[in-house]
Amino acid sequence: MRATLILILAIVLAYFYEASSLSSDFITSNLAFSTSNLLAGKPWTLVTALFVHASLVHLFGNMLFLFIFGAALESEVGGARMVGLFFFGGILTFLLGIPLYPVGTPLVGASAAIFTLSAAIMLIHPTKLTIIILPVGLVAVLFFLENVYAAIAGFGGNIAYYSHVIGFLVGIPFGIIWSKNPLRNLVITLLMLAVFLLIIYFVLPLFLPKI
Repeated sequence: MRATLILILAIVLAYFYEASSLSSDFITSNLAFSTSNLLAGKPWTLVTALFVHASLVHLFGNMLFLFIFGAALESEVGGARMVGLFFFGGILTFLLGIPLYPVGTPLVGASAAIFTLSAAIMLIHPTKLTIIILPVGLVAVLFFLENVYAAIAGFGGNIAYYSHVIGFLVGIPFGIIWSKNPLRNLVITLLMLAVFLLIIYFVLPLFLPKI
């Protein structure tokens, strides 16, 4: 998991440098990705935006799941492929999301790239356990469905639900290519999802106090 840890360290160091040394206006104009920045001749924002995070909470959440999905994928396909997919997924998601956001909307964070990793590992080794105990494939599909619902429902806030969905979809072809049996692994993931939902809706209430 060396590549995953190096990537996490780089993103964390970048965040603390930005937070301590750069103004929010500078970050928005020169590091965050937006259609207006791209049209203004700032293509580097496709990469730098992956290292910018809005808050410590934003950073911590993304780094937690980068560790979960990145380390799992790295153990299966190697650090070079994992890191390459991280940047490819993040950059392509920014570009594909251009029609979905106003031209001046700044997009920051590694979450869409992490969703790309999650889709790939879901199709490669869905039963690999994570540090939060649940299998990596189950975690991936739960977060994907949550973001699909949020995007369809039009949830507001500062979360780029559309980008998360796009990032996940970008990772699927790589999961198919790198997996020995992607169809079987997809079925396993869906079965785990079905069992999880049955437990949540039928078993868990039996242990909760009645109100």
